[in-house]
Amino acid sequence: MRAVVWTLPNLLSLLRILIIPVIVYLLNFPDRRSALMAAALFIFASITDYFDGYLARRTRSVSDLGKILDPLADKLLVASVLIMLGAMDRPNEPGVPAWLVVVILARELAVTIIRGIALTEGIVMQAEKLGKYKFILQAFALSSLLLHYNYWGLDFFAAGMYFLALSAVVAVWSGINYHVRFFRMHFARANPG
Repeated sequence: MRAVVWTLPNLLSLLRILIIPVIVYLLNFPDRRSALMAAALFIFASITDYFDGYLARRTRSVSDLGKILDPLADKLLVASVLIMLGAMDRPNEPGVPAWLVVVILARELAVTIIRGIALTEGIVMQAEKLGKYKFILQAFALSSLLLHYNYWGLDFFAAGMYFLALSAVVAVWSGINYHVRFFRMHFARANPG
């Protein structure tokens, strides 16, 4: 049992979770240096999402814990940063609209609930490609929004809002797709033949 729990992919997922309080702490300081450090940590954590899945498949160390821990780490990371960005009051600067935060977090909650219900019925709903694309868009969006200043003539806040809006569309589409998949599998099991 210990060998299955303490695999490198699972440790990378745990590392993502442990980085969250540091990012949240850094977001309490409205200076460029703190914003840059928070963005760098977020980018690092986002990159570990790719590697934990890649390593789990490559080393054949996919585990039930990993199937739960990986999406949980992603959701906690994104939700924490979104909530902080939505709550931040940066004087004389635009903020992240609360309604957009609510839409994205509602999707995450709805998908988590439907996956939990599916598990109780013995249905394992793997992450789908749309969900991966959603996370990539969110990673670009949140990295840019964490930076939120102009660097090299680029408006990172505007870019972040563009990617966040696009990720919200993909998130809702993906969430609907998860529910449709679940109900198809559920009714197929309930009515065989």
